[in-house]
Amino acid sequence: MFTLRITAAAALALGIVPMAATAQDACGEVSIAKMNWAAADVTTNIAKFLLEQGYGCDVSLVNSDTIPAITSVAENGEPDVVTNLWLNSAGDAYTKLESNGTMKRLTSVLEPGGVEGWWIPAALAEEHPELTTIEGIMENPDLVGNRFNNCPDGWGCRVVSDNLVRALDLESSGIEVFNHGSGETLASSMGAAVTDGDAWFGYYWGPTVPMGKYDMTRVDLGDYNEEAFQNLQNPDTPDPQVSDFPAAPILTSVTTAFAESNPEVTEFFTNMTFETSMMSGLLAWQDENNASAEEVAVHFLSENPDVWSAWINDAAKENLSALLK
Repeated sequence: MFTLRITAAAALALGIVPMAATAQDACGEVSIAKMNWAAADVTTNIAKFLLEQGYGCDVSLVNSDTIPAITSVAENGEPDVVTNLWLNSAGDAYTKLESNGTMKRLTSVLEPGGVEGWWIPAALAEEHPELTTIEGIMENPDLVGNRFNNCPDGWGCRVVSDNLVRALDLESSGIEVFNHGSGETLASSMGAAVTDGDAWFGYYWGPTVPMGKYDMTRVDLGDYNEEAFQNLQNPDTPDPQVSDFPAAPILTSVTTAFAESNPEVTEFFTNMTFETSMMSGLLAWQDENNASAEEVAVHFLSENPDVWSAWINDAAKENLSALLK
């Protein structure tokens, strides 16, 4: 397993001479929101390395989640960059920042995007096909363990799922809503249930290790209704209506002020896009090797120069030439 860190030591190990502080001054400081899930952690560490070693930036990763990151931009104008932003979960809080000119949408960082919804293990669906619809689950709550595994606090999906619970009156069917304290406990609850052949019902999304590792079946919540789903994204929306989750655009956005003052870095983030299948592969490699996000970044940089070289400008390519041989 790799033991490198995305630091000057990693640069040396990859055959790159770390850039001098004078070069870093030319780019300046760049703050990036690091969302609290694996794909976002990998994405931001790859960006950090390329910006520091290719562009000479001084990059800080700010631990955050969807709603806190958007709130911070609205109140403080920081962080400069928000990537892995799930638009479906961000609600009006984000679209207002675009409409008032505070933030600028650059690209979909994952193509064709993400998938999210409410799920049960495929083995459970095969044994009890009636559980593949939300109506069937509410009629048979004991078959899913009388529990819905909900998102942690601060996640955009928590807002949507809370509103769906109200719209369905889910708890009246005898299903307890269990609010997980972290993404780790949500994932481990799924993994333990599938491994042991137990029931599990809850929210999850992809690309993620669990969705690649475990065979899950998406529960049919009914048709997607654009207006209803938009209302589901807002906390305490009055009279929420049921809608399934749509395909999920996953964005990289920057503050407008940053885009105007840092056009080269903005162009880099505009170009930085992963295929969803590639990201799932990176997460699987991470899980198999018990690797950190920084080590996954080193692995990606070493194995995929044809991908990331298309993101960077000529000056950065020269600085990173040791990796492009």
